[in-house]
Amino acid sequence: MTLAATLAAHHLAVLGGFHPTDDDAVPRGTQTLLLLGPAEPGFWAHVTAQPEWRDGQPDPIDRWSRRTIGRIACDLGAKALFPFGGPPYHPFYTWALRTGRIWDSPVRLLVSADQGLMVSFRGALALKDRIELPAPAPRPCDGCPAPCLTACPAAALTGAGYDVAACHAFLDTAEGIPCLTTGCETRRACPVSQAYARLPEQSAYHMRRFHGVD
Repeated sequence: MTLAATLAAHHLAVLGGFHPTDDDAVPRGTQTLLLLGPAEPGFWAHVTAQPEWRDGQPDPIDRWSRRTIGRIACDLGAKALFPFGGPPYHPFYTWALRTGRIWDSPVRLLVSADQGLMVSFRGALALKDRIELPAPAPRPCDGCPAPCLTACPAAALTGAGYDVAACHAFLDTAEGIPCLTTGCETRRACPVSQAYARLPEQSAYHMRRFHGVD
């Protein structure tokens, strides 16, 4: 079975990759680093049917990611790396910018050629072999009218970056309920995000976790 088929069975996909240099803070001997994230449609239904979701223990998606991506890495003779579990944390933001398929957006969040501002990572595979990578893609922000710059009702996400305190304060108000129940309005305003089949339930789950209401 190919890597793509193995990942697809778990509703995961390669979002991008690169061939590291000595400056990329990857495990020694890594010839290719692949960033993995949810593949839609179907990721949320798949992950919420897993035993980690039903056992009542904390961090079900992170634990599912460790089990699933860890097993794939073992089968490949690779090393699994994750964006959680720190500090210290692996530099997923910096790695993403190396792929040629993910960029810094006008609001400083990462934006993907395929997933827009909905891009997220469940892990990475550090491979000992140099393999062919997904082709670079045009940056979706080029020529875009950038609705993300004005979409945040709290003005917490702008070209100046992310005012996290303002975001939390807004989520505590009645006006902030739509962001908690359907997901960040800035992320949803991205035209590429709108074409990506991420369910509002998934966005709502992550927003509630971010805001500490679960």
